[in-house]
Amino acid sequence: MSNIIETRLPTGVKDFLPAKAAKLDYLRNTLRDIYRAWGFRPVVPAVLENLAVLELGLGTDLREKTFRFDDRQTGRLVAFPPDITPQVARIAATRMREMPLPFRLCYSGRVLRHTEQQLGKDREVFQSGVELIGLESAEADAEMIAMAVQSLQAVGAEEFTIDLGQVAFLRGILDDLPLDQVQAMAVRGAIAAKDTSSLQQLLVGLPLTDQQRSEVLALPRLFGGREVLARARRVITNPVSQQALDNLEKILEVLAVYGVEEHITLDLGEMRGFDYHTGLIFQGFLAGYGQAVCSGGRYDSLMARYGFPAPATGFSFNLYNLLFALDRKLDARAGEGTDILLFSSEQDKTPAQRFATTLRGQGFSVARDIITRDRTASLDYARRMHFRCLLVIDAAGDALTLIRTADGTETKVERSTIESGQFTL
Repeated sequence: MSNIIETRLPTGVKDFLPAKAAKLDYLRNTLRDIYRAWGFRPVVPAVLENLAVLELGLGTDLREKTFRFDDRQTGRLVAFPPDITPQVARIAATRMREMPLPFRLCYSGRVLRHTEQQLGKDREVFQSGVELIGLESAEADAEMIAMAVQSLQAVGAEEFTIDLGQVAFLRGILDDLPLDQVQAMAVRGAIAAKDTSSLQQLLVGLPLTDQQRSEVLALPRLFGGREVLARARRVITNPVSQQALDNLEKILEVLAVYGVEEHITLDLGEMRGFDYHTGLIFQGFLAGYGQAVCSGGRYDSLMARYGFPAPATGFSFNLYNLLFALDRKLDARAGEGTDILLFSSEQDKTPAQRFATTLRGQGFSVARDIITRDRTASLDYARRMHFRCLLVIDAAGDALTLIRTADGTETKVERSTIESGQFTL
């Protein structure tokens, strides 16, 4: 009896076997095709970054989650990026600065993040996304949302929403309040949790005007459809927030042209990315799955940290969340099986090898069953390893036998049909 080696993975990371890996490949490739259709070009950032450079583009939250260690070659601190957007910003600011704006860049890759020690919390995230650098218009933001909607439709999502928020709208209300840091964080937390009762208690005793108090207390209730904008305008008077509402109106007008309004909801009390984003923010949710599968927004201050001031907007998918949310729906879309297993019981394997080469040249995925076994055993292997068909090659006769592994049905295929390129599954 062989010894079993302990191979448990570190907490928060996963292996993916062929069935799940095929679905991840399908998601990544489908999203890449959408990005290409919208004019985005791929970049492949480095797997390691110098910590000091990477931290220029990270908010406080991600800095605390960064895996870092000493580089033996240089003695410097290096890091595994916890997010790809700062890497794309660095590339654009330092390697592409002589090129004309805007930059339409896309990417996919894994990142690592420290997380709390709790069950089911991923430390590894597989991201796929786009960054549009050099445009500050509402149309650019609307393009990100429309791309996210089209991407979800392309991978088979049916019931989903894209929730829009506006960080500048929140700042117009919150930035001038007489709050210390602890009070400010508590107020933000109550708004994010839509806890009006706690929010009222936090505001007690603070020297706020009646207008300031009414604006803050309105935030947890400003979510829903497009009518939220009208409700917000009746409550909000500060010019910064009013301008942010104008921005959302323009974005929604463009989204109406793209025909995606039915998937859009508004949440003007959404606090995500308050210290990082500068305008629009959004998240995508699938019905029945509690975590966001994509998120994005405008981040006009990031590029300047790398010495290249430029407006920017973008979004990324969490492919693991998307995989788990769509798992069963992807069965028919991302079959991980191979088309054909070639079986030959003849001593001379040359004909089988030639047929394998011919079929691959016609676009089929083909493997030859090199192990010596009988037809029944070969068919069992083909079924268990997700081959679509077993093609049996005999020396006698002009016909081959094609067996479908799903139901065992057999059909005859003429050799000339394969050799002439007329064979189909």
